[in-house]
Amino acid sequence: MNRKTIRGKGRDQQKLDGTERRKKILEILNQEKGPVSGTELAKRVGVSRQVVVQDVALMRAEQEEILSTNKGYILRRETSKEGADCVRVFCANHTTEDTLSELQTIVDYGGRLLDVFIEHEVYGQIHVDLIINNRLDAEEFMEALKHSGDQPLKILTNGCHYHTVAADSLKHLDRIELELKKKGYLADS
Repeated sequence: MNRKTIRGKGRDQQKLDGTERRKKILEILNQEKGPVSGTELAKRVGVSRQVVVQDVALMRAEQEEILSTNKGYILRRETSKEGADCVRVFCANHTTEDTLSELQTIVDYGGRLLDVFIEHEVYGQIHVDLIINNRLDAEEFMEALKHSGDQPLKILTNGCHYHTVAADSLKHLDRIELELKKKGYLADS
């Protein structure tokens, strides 16, 4: 094993080589139930946050399914009892003021919002993992967006955006679609 000893704050710390460090990052993400920030991962493996970002990029290139959310990194996992979720993509178009209601509608009817993406005329598809599983996740996402001063991705496409939603059954997805239509949040097909 390639390790370097780093001296500091009264104790020796073993610094992992790249392969061992990436393995340790995967172990941490596997053990945690929720997202882990890049800063927290960096602290746990003894490197800078930028090194963690680079490690995650390398692991993704090696087909590791690591999602990057506004709360941190998380491994994509099968979550339904049967082993695979039903998934549907919804094309939405609504005001920014309706975003929280849209997110809450999805989770209230049994959905888990996996991502948001847009089809940009110049850049092509721009995709962001969200992982919103409940009302609290939705509220925290909206608070983070509000405090960042940034605009939602849909601003680039005059409100048109897509969500990948997972649920335990097609019945749940049908109900989500019905409720989103009732509220006028889906784009006209």
